[in-house]
Amino acid sequence: MEVVGKIIQVLPLQEGVGRNGNPWKLQGYVLETIENYPRKVHFEVFGEDRIKNNPCAIDQIVTVSFDIESREFNGRWYTSIRAWKIQQGDMTQQAAAAPAAAPVQAAPAAPAAPAEQAPVNVDPFDATAGDGTSDLPF
Repeated sequence: MEVVGKIIQVLPLQEGVGRNGNPWKLQGYVLETIENYPRKVHFEVFGEDRIKNNPCAIDQIVTVSFDIESREFNGRWYTSIRAWKIQQGDMTQQAAAAPAAAPVQAAPAAPAAPAEQAPVNVDPFDATAGDGTSDLPF
Protein backbone atom coordinates (compact mmCIF):
# COMPACT_ATOMS: atom_id res chain seq x y z
CA MET A 1 0.00 0.00 0.00
CA GLU A 2 1.08 3.59 -0.48
CA VAL A 3 0.24 6.96 0.99
CA VAL A 4 1.38 10.42 -0.11
CA GLY A 5 1.73 13.33 2.26
CA LYS A 6 3.85 15.84 4.09
CA ILE A 7 5.97 14.87 7.10
CA ILE A 8 4.72 16.97 10.01
CA GLN A 9 6.58 15.32 12.89
CA VAL A 10 9.71 13.21 13.37
CA LEU A 11 9.44 11.18 16.57
CA PRO A 12 12.44 10.27 18.76
CA LEU A 13 14.51 7.28 17.66
CA GLN A 14 13.82 4.18 19.76
CA GLU A 15 16.56 1.63 20.36
CA GLY A 16 16.77 -1.64 22.23
CA VAL A 17 18.03 -5.20 22.33
CA GLY A 18 15.82 -8.11 21.34
CA ARG A 19 15.39 -11.38 23.23
CA ASN A 20 18.00 -12.96 20.97
CA GLY A 21 20.56 -10.28 21.88
CA ASN A 22 20.44 -8.38 18.58
CA PRO A 23 20.12 -4.57 18.73
CA TRP A 24 17.19 -2.90 16.96
CA LYS A 25 16.16 0.65 15.99
CA LEU A 26 12.73 2.10 15.27
CA GLN A 27 12.06 5.58 13.84
CA GLY A 28 8.53 7.00 13.92
CA TYR A 29 7.03 9.72 11.74
CA VAL A 30 3.69 11.47 11.40
CA LEU A 31 2.50 12.24 7.89
CA GLU A 32 -0.42 14.43 6.85
CA THR A 33 -2.12 13.38 3.61
CA ILE A 34 -2.65 15.86 0.80
CA GLU A 35 -6.41 15.67 0.25
CA ASN A 36 -9.52 17.79 0.65
CA TYR A 37 -9.87 16.30 4.14
CA PRO A 38 -6.28 15.61 5.28
CA ARG A 39 -5.62 12.75 7.66
CA LYS A 40 -2.70 12.20 9.95
CA VAL A 41 -0.91 8.84 9.69
CA HIS A 42 1.70 7.54 12.14
CA PHE A 43 4.15 5.11 10.55
CA GLU A 44 7.39 3.48 11.60
CA VAL A 45 10.63 2.51 9.89
CA PHE A 46 12.20 -0.55 11.52
CA GLY A 47 15.89 -1.38 11.19
CA GLU A 48 19.04 0.71 11.11
CA ASP A 49 19.60 0.18 7.37
CA ARG A 50 16.07 1.23 6.40
CA ILE A 51 16.27 4.30 8.64
CA LYS A 52 19.55 5.38 6.98
CA ASN A 53 18.27 4.65 3.44
CA ASN A 54 14.96 6.48 3.94
CA PRO A 55 15.68 9.84 5.60
CA CYS A 56 12.73 12.17 6.15
CA ALA A 57 12.56 15.78 7.27
CA ILE A 58 9.70 17.96 8.47
CA ASP A 59 7.67 19.61 5.64
CA GLN A 60 9.00 17.13 3.09
CA ILE A 61 6.52 15.61 0.60
CA VAL A 62 6.97 11.84 0.44
CA THR A 63 5.37 8.68 -0.94
CA VAL A 64 5.46 5.92 1.68
CA SER A 65 5.13 2.24 0.74
CA PHE A 66 4.10 0.24 3.79
CA ASP A 67 2.59 -2.90 5.30
CA ILE A 68 -0.14 -2.93 7.94
CA GLU A 69 -0.10 -5.49 10.73
CA SER A 70 -2.34 -6.00 13.76
CA ARG A 71 -1.58 -8.15 16.80
CA GLU A 72 -3.35 -8.99 20.03
CA PHE A 73 -1.93 -8.50 23.51
CA ASN A 74 -3.97 -9.13 26.69
CA GLY A 75 -7.28 -8.97 24.82
CA ARG A 76 -6.49 -5.65 23.05
CA TRP A 77 -5.52 -5.23 19.42
CA TYR A 78 -2.65 -3.02 18.26
CA THR A 79 -2.04 -1.99 14.66
CA SER A 80 1.26 -0.81 13.23
CA ILE A 81 2.14 0.68 9.86
CA ARG A 82 5.68 -0.36 8.88
CA ALA A 83 7.23 1.54 5.98
CA TRP A 84 9.56 -0.42 3.74
CA LYS A 85 10.26 2.34 1.20
CA ILE A 86 10.04 6.14 1.32
CA GLN A 87 10.42 8.15 -1.89
CA GLN A 88 10.89 11.90 -2.01
CA GLY A 89 8.00 13.70 -3.68
CA ASP A 90 4.59 12.56 -4.87
CA MET A 91 5.31 9.46 -6.97
CA THR A 92 1.65 9.11 -8.01
CA GLN A 93 1.71 12.48 -9.80
CA GLN A 94 5.12 11.78 -11.34
CA ALA A 95 3.94 8.40 -12.63
CA ALA A 96 0.81 9.97 -14.12
CA ALA A 97 2.84 12.74 -15.80
CA ALA A 98 5.50 10.43 -17.25
CA PRO A 99 3.30 8.75 -19.89
CA ALA A 100 1.93 12.13 -20.97
CA ALA A 101 5.45 13.46 -21.52
CA ALA A 102 6.49 10.51 -23.67
CA PRO A 103 6.15 11.09 -27.42
CA VAL A 104 3.09 9.46 -28.87
CA GLN A 105 3.44 7.79 -32.23
CA ALA A 106 0.57 8.19 -34.62
CA ALA A 107 -1.28 5.02 -35.46
CA PRO A 108 -0.98 3.95 -39.08
CA ALA A 109 -3.91 5.02 -41.18
CA ALA A 110 -6.47 2.31 -41.81
CA PRO A 111 -6.64 1.26 -45.46
CA ALA A 112 -9.57 2.80 -47.22
CA ALA A 113 -12.32 0.46 -48.33
CA PRO A 114 -12.51 0.04 -52.09
CA ALA A 115 -15.17 2.27 -53.55
CA GLU A 116 -16.69 -0.49 -55.68
CA GLN A 117 -17.82 -2.54 -52.66
CA ALA A 118 -21.25 -1.63 -51.44
CA PRO A 119 -22.29 -2.46 -47.88
CA VAL A 120 -24.24 -5.69 -47.63
CA ASN A 121 -27.46 -5.60 -45.66
CA VAL A 122 -27.67 -8.82 -43.62
CA ASP A 123 -30.40 -9.58 -41.15
CA PRO A 124 -28.59 -10.61 -37.93
CA PHE A 125 -31.54 -12.82 -36.98
CA ASP A 126 -31.65 -14.73 -40.27
CA ALA A 127 -30.06 -18.19 -39.71
CA THR A 128 -29.62 -18.72 -43.44
CA ALA A 129 -27.64 -15.50 -43.92
CA GLY A 130 -23.87 -15.49 -43.87
CA ASP A 131 -21.29 -17.92 -45.19
CA GLY A 132 -22.16 -20.85 -42.87
CA THR A 133 -18.83 -20.83 -41.02
CA SER A 134 -20.27 -19.62 -37.74
CA ASP A 135 -19.48 -21.81 -34.78
CA LEU A 136 -22.49 -20.67 -32.80
CA PRO A 137 -24.81 -23.52 -31.70
CA PHE A 138 -28.00 -21.70 -32.75
